[in-house]
Amino acid sequence: GSPQPASARRGMAAENEAELSLLECRVCFERYGPGGQRRPRNLPCGHVLCQACVGALSGSGSRGLECPFCRRACRAAETSDCLPLLQLLEVLGPAAGGGGVPSALGRSGGAEGPLAAGLGLRLSLGGWGSLVNPTGVAACRRSGRLAVAHDGKKRIHVFGPSGGCLWRFGERGDAGNDIKYPLDVTVTSDGHVVVTDGGDRSVKAFDFEGRGVLAVREGFRLPWGLDATPEGEVILTDSEAGALYRLTADFKMGRLKKCGMIRSQLVSPRGVAVCQTSGAIAVIEHLKAQGPNSGSTRVKIFSAEMDLVGQVDSFGLNLVFPSRIYATAVAFDKEGRVIVTDVCSQAVICLGNPKEFPIFNPLISHGLSYPVGLTCTANDSLVVLDSGDHSVKIYSST
Repeated sequence: GSPQPASARRGMAAENEAELSLLECRVCFERYGPGGQRRPRNLPCGHVLCQACVGALSGSGSRGLECPFCRRACRAAETSDCLPLLQLLEVLGPAAGGGGVPSALGRSGGAEGPLAAGLGLRLSLGGWGSLVNPTGVAACRRSGRLAVAHDGKKRIHVFGPSGGCLWRFGERGDAGNDIKYPLDVTVTSDGHVVVTDGGDRSVKAFDFEGRGVLAVREGFRLPWGLDATPEGEVILTDSEAGALYRLTADFKMGRLKKCGMIRSQLVSPRGVAVCQTSGAIAVIEHLKAQGPNSGSTRVKIFSAEMDLVGQVDSFGLNLVFPSRIYATAVAFDKEGRVIVTDVCSQAVICLGNPKEFPIFNPLISHGLSYPVGLTCTANDSLVVLDSGDHSVKIYSST
């Protein structure tokens, strides 16, 4: 084939440089690592430094430090682990330590835009400073509002259908309804926002104006992903218990009715989605690393009666697509097809109806940095949470 034009080579080099710089501290330019002095730490302003630079800038004792980028002052105690970068390091494994990061990310075929005909980016919300390391996104099917869980001072950010910020709520703190570390969010059919809090291993519910109405703290080891059923129940995963729960509550009255385990013996389940038409449930399991590999994921589909009706893992997808798949979020479209975000190829992929697993249909293959959240709206728009640039991206038919 003919050589690539210089402009294309420069574009690819710029993208590769951006991906490499994502994995290094912008103060000391050392590569981040999963532990010790190179562990990435998030400042309240949203900028990220390694643990060593946080310590160096704050000095001895508890005196404050000043962000070297935006000059906002904070204390070392206010910093927190940068979960998206830690997960990215986990996904890339040994490739993150050398020059092979872009190849490990597996950019698919140099595509110039979405591969699905007619699916285009309609709106991009948030961005650095507005959202800080977002972890979950959910849509209110009645109002079109979007709720995003992130690491800001107020943990839940609500966007209106046109993209404006309506509310921020869920204070960071230790009071009863405060949120320590949100992992995922969903919105019930009656408009309540439900959040999994990894900080105190609880599930917390708020009305859409941000008033706390219920906190369930009993019985969970590490509640992670959650999604609401059409009937207003909440299906949630417990990653450490390897279990799936169904939570029923009268949220208006702030009363828990029942919280029961509906599936056990899952392997580190995180992302979960409920089909709004069939009641089927999709769960992403995170499989432990075997040998030098850095782990993989498996998507399981259960019927509304909790029978296993389909599953596919990273190995199975490798048989139909040459790049490794690491699924971080899952959703159903209105036809009941399963859609996942993949951080290895920085893409959104349709896996098809559970009965036809596995098919491989990339829906979005360009413009994503680190997709960690996914939901479909009532008007069939696709909402992707991209923690790489702290944004929410809304795609719809053009």
